[in-house]
Amino acid sequence: MNLPYFISKRITNNDAGSFSTVINKIAVVSIAVALAALICAFMILKGFEDTIKQKIYSFSGHLIVSKYTLSTSYEQTSIIASDTLKASLTSLPGVDYIQTYAFKAGLLKTDEEVQGVILKGLDNEFDTASFAKHMIAGSFPDFPKEGYGTEVALSSKIANYLRLNVGDEVLVFFVQNPPRYRNLQITGIYETGLEDFDEKVILGDINLVRKMNNWGDQTVGGIEIFLDDPSKMDEAETLVFENTDTDLYVDKVSDKYMQIFDWLRLLDRNVIIFFTLVLFVAAFNMVSILLILIMERTQMVGVLKSLGSSNGLIRRIFFFNGLNLILRGLFWGNLFSLLFCWAQLTFQIMPLDPENYYMNHVPIKFDMMAVFWINAFVIGITAIALFIPLRVISRIKPIKAIRFD
Repeated sequence: MNLPYFISKRITNNDAGSFSTVINKIAVVSIAVALAALICAFMILKGFEDTIKQKIYSFSGHLIVSKYTLSTSYEQTSIIASDTLKASLTSLPGVDYIQTYAFKAGLLKTDEEVQGVILKGLDNEFDTASFAKHMIAGSFPDFPKEGYGTEVALSSKIANYLRLNVGDEVLVFFVQNPPRYRNLQITGIYETGLEDFDEKVILGDINLVRKMNNWGDQTVGGIEIFLDDPSKMDEAETLVFENTDTDLYVDKVSDKYMQIFDWLRLLDRNVIIFFTLVLFVAAFNMVSILLILIMERTQMVGVLKSLGSSNGLIRRIFFFNGLNLILRGLFWGNLFSLLFCWAQLTFQIMPLDPENYYMNHVPIKFDMMAVFWINAFVIGITAIALFIPLRVISRIKPIKAIRFD
């Protein structure tokens, strides 16, 4: 029989109604709150990152191949997306799929308002399934195999400003010399919450852009590359750059929308600071609580020492006692945090202002491997902290301890 574990279990079970019971409950609650805060903070952060990145990736590939130019105009210098070039890019390691696009600046005009927009021309290679979650009304435009389509999807912000709905027609004037215009049919309205897209981008047929620019069938504004693993974007950028012509420029989406990705990295640093502070508080609480428990059991320590018990045996008794409190705290902390995250993911009980947070509710991303490592860190740090108050036991003298009141 493990004597230290047996004694630890007996004193824990016999503490009902004593001061130790209150202390034990405080210890369990402090560990549970610390763990729940860490898990919820991590899942919310990863939810923010995943949601925002997926919104960006639904509008732009992980890598963008375009003509090298110093111009910042939306009127792009075209490239030829030949079958050879597309096949070369698709065959590169780590590439999932590619799609072509082209931008065209224009003005949407109604009877009462005028709005400057950027038409992003797409083809049938566009992943409409991934974009479907952003559609709040109607459907994505249908691109004909021959000729060009005039169906477009507007953002809710543009549609509200121009007082347009699904099924309406709107006149677009393309900025060029001489100016050209077309009637567009609105088939859908989308909303991402990202101002860079919602305030100016409308989605339509790339062949419409080709028609306005007098381009050929293989001429595009650029090629978007989607990767199997976005975390390997830097390596993929180098690989794509080495396998394209010298007049082509390869850009990462994290550089193109640098302000958003910098904001996400700032959130990462904040969570690390929060993680450190919570672990420090949890460890300090365990040190304080175990010291109180040792002081309350001073007479028991004196009796055990007078019967020949070593300091090591008595330390193990209180170590098991503290470990029992930690494990109970972990159980309740995991239970509460996972239930809260499930409820938020299912019912979206905590809303957000999309004007400030890019989404209308607090996002959650379940990552059980991260939950495991958070639990491991909490157990490790608090268990190590237990050895600090246990050093007090070696200074307790049996005679003084037995007479201690």
